[in-house]
Amino acid sequence: MKQIAEWIRTKNPELDREPGLQEDLIEARLIDSLDFLEFIYLLESFSGRPIDLGEVSVDDFRTLERIEHRFLTPAAGAGS
Repeated sequence: MKQIAEWIRTKNPELDREPGLQEDLIEARLIDSLDFLEFIYLLESFSGRPIDLGEVSVDDFRTLERIEHRFLTPAAGAGS
């Protein structure tokens, strides 16, 4: 999660802290539509599996906590 938080910080140089685990990344505009596909590729590289955009919703990307649960835990590929 540290690397994901660091990616968010590089995209938001005005951010002087790491985003919180439950902070709404979309509401806070820390992940915008222009960077979203790059973010998907980043998650795919960390998880080692593709993300089917037809099987996810925007809510799956709202918080670092949800991202970790949905994409980066061992059971995440089993239809979380």
